[in-house]
Parts: sequence; structure tokens; C-alpha cells
Amino acid sequence: MSLTFPHRGRTALAMGSACALLTLVGCSNGDSTSPATTNASPTATTAGPGGTRIVIENFTFSPANLQVRPGTKVTVVNQDSDAHTVTATEDKVFDTGNITGGATTTFTAPSTPGSYSYLCTLHPNMKGTLTVT
Repeated sequence: MSLTFPHRGRTALAMGSACALLTLVGCSNGDSTSPATTNASPTATTAGPGGTRIVIENFTFSPANLQVRPGTKVTVVNQDSDAHTVTATEDKVFDTGNITGGATTTFTAPSTPGSYSYLCTLHPNMKGTLTVT
């Protein structure tokens, strides 16, 4: 005598589909947009029309390479506990002075297009480039 289970194939298919669906839902962040990429781009970040900002965190400028229009207001946010500066290396065309830990300041990008290297005068290993186009 042979026992057959006519619903076995449909049950297995339903269970497999349910597992696949749960896996997809578990991996979803609930947002319909694509996940953000985590790789950093070596290209410059361009400022929007309302200005832009440089964040100092863990003794690093972010972004380190920034592209702005002439005269753009650049906000600098120091999220470290140590003081830092954002100082142009040539002719000091911009210099924030000391920005204490947790403080924010602004400076105006030069009106002349060009590439301006900058650093933190207190921590010279911190470097970046402001490109005015």
C-alpha cells in the first residue's frame, strides 16, 4: 500500500516562498530607495546653492576635497573635543582661526577661481583642498 501526499509539493513551495519573503523583509531597511554606498569617492564634493560645510571629526576634514563657487559661505563644524583651524596654506586667503571643540564657524570662499590647499595649523597632518570654480 502506497501513501501519497498530494499537497506535499505545494506545501514545500509555499514554505520556500515564505522563507524567501522573510529573508527579503529582514534585510530591508523599510525604505523604498536604494541603500547608500559606503565607498568614499576620491572626487571633490560640490557645494549646493545655499553654501556648504566641512565637518571636522576624528582629526579629519570631511569632505577633504570641496568644490564651491566664488564667494560661497562655508560652514565649519568641529565635532572633535580638540580645537582645529581651516587655514589656506598659500597667502592665507581664508583662515577660521581656532575653532574650539563642538563649535561652528563660517568663512567665505575666495572670489578668484583656483585650487586652494588648506590645513589645520594645530594639526598639520589634517589637509584638504578647496576648489573655486
